[in-house]
Amino acid sequence: MLCGMVALVGLFLPATAAIADPVVRTVKGEVVGLEAGPLSVFRGIPYAAPPVGPLRWRAPRPPEAWSRRSAAAFGPACIQPVSAAQDAAFGPIGIRSEDCLTLNVWTPTLRSGAGLPVMVWIHGGGFVSGAGSLPAYDGSTLARQGAVVVTLNYRLGALGFFAHPALDEETPAGPVNFGLLDQIAALQWVQDNIVAFGGDPGNVTILGESAGAQSVLALFASPPAQGLFHKGIAQSPYGIPSHTPAEARAAGVETAGALGIDGENASGDALRGIAAEAFASVTGRGRSLAPSLVYGDPVLPEPILDRFEKGESAALPLVIGNNSNEASVAELFGIDPASLVQKLGVAKIGVRLLFPEATDDADLARHAVRDAVFGAFGKRIADLHSRRAPAWRYYFSYLPEQQQGTEPGVPHGGEIAFVLGTLDRTPAYRDIHTPADDRVAERMTAYWLAFARTGRPAPTGEPEWLPSTARQSRTMEFSGEPTPRSRFHDRRLNILIGVIRILDSLLDHRTAASPLADESGLSSSSIRMRSAAP
Repeated sequence: MLCGMVALVGLFLPATAAIADPVVRTVKGEVVGLEAGPLSVFRGIPYAAPPVGPLRWRAPRPPEAWSRRSAAAFGPACIQPVSAAQDAAFGPIGIRSEDCLTLNVWTPTLRSGAGLPVMVWIHGGGFVSGAGSLPAYDGSTLARQGAVVVTLNYRLGALGFFAHPALDEETPAGPVNFGLLDQIAALQWVQDNIVAFGGDPGNVTILGESAGAQSVLALFASPPAQGLFHKGIAQSPYGIPSHTPAEARAAGVETAGALGIDGENASGDALRGIAAEAFASVTGRGRSLAPSLVYGDPVLPEPILDRFEKGESAALPLVIGNNSNEASVAELFGIDPASLVQKLGVAKIGVRLLFPEATDDADLARHAVRDAVFGAFGKRIADLHSRRAPAWRYYFSYLPEQQQGTEPGVPHGGEIAFVLGTLDRTPAYRDIHTPADDRVAERMTAYWLAFARTGRPAPTGEPEWLPSTARQSRTMEFSGEPTPRSRFHDRRLNILIGVIRILDSLLDHRTAASPLADESGLSSSSIRMRSAAP
């Protein structure tokens, strides 16, 4: 009798006792996610139609509607080269496809109207690699502390940033930065849907590292992006100028020729008939635009710095900074630090005076590349931006305990796991992080979350981080302890800002054969630390 009653009750238990998968209705249809402890996670949600066939090199279009679809698995990464460095640093990239315009959401509540701050992460990778699905970009830590986190994919390489005479004929003065248009489409999706995920569409922070940071600044400078976000965090943006439309067109012609069709005379149909995977294999001088964007199209009408200088960028709160050993990425930018020092000639004496702490030429080159490409550019942007909106500068110099004394500084991308709280999910740190490292990450995350919530990086109980201006230059150094600095490195950064045209000539970025085309993953390979290897 008892057994019969239990069996009878069991007929009803699955519907009431089992934990149901979370369901959210978006403007295009219902998505079914996953429960992850206190969080609801949704993966692989299309925010645009697949950019394939006739939609290749077109502005993103809305996806077709659906009734209900699973959002349990990440969507494919966009087409990119295989990168063992990226896999080792941030986690395996997985499947690649031209049909890749999806995003992912982590949220602590599905209560519509909860009004939680939204943080949209834009991955780096030199505009040729990366994906929003990498384990290092997991949004769980931030979401558990009250944010709705979104990560996304955007078109990369020649499929995402491309110009060619055939496209000019189809759409005169049309877009070149298709990957930036994808980011804008994802931000529009956030505006249209994030309320249903517990987020506040009026409180959206965009943040990213390396090419993701460059994207943040480009979105500040992009007219079509205005009104879609409210704050920005740019982690290690770089002062490598954007390409002109003519340079982009020349690269497109070279790419077409490398793929076996009549370069300059190739038709749009012929270009769209090439298998998407083939674009990942195109390497060599003059064929890759990485790691720069292109100015002169509707998305980015002028170079980023010009827009900030003219006061035509978005007047919104901005956090910007860099790490202590950004030169770790130099070779992937097509820069040889040693040759850079040699090119200085007699000016090397003056440069050495700027960096008295340098122990030898190699160390001098590391300091010079860090400050010339990253530090001076970030300060210049902050100084200009502070005329119209608050800007906070930072310098990240904390190395994990097991790397202290063995590495010359924090490499490019080395801060990501600390600000996103993913030390336990980032391969480069997963097996070496200590309680002390975790505490630094908790404090970094607190500053980023406070900024997302209020527009000020002012978490309770932490040292005060004041905004920076050209006259009152301030920097928060994140070492073992967050430490406010006044006029930190200003003398040399201001000198470097003053000679930026000379530095551009020395870097000669437009003629460098970027190894990005051979082994991608700007930020990823640069944090593959020797001491992290087993």
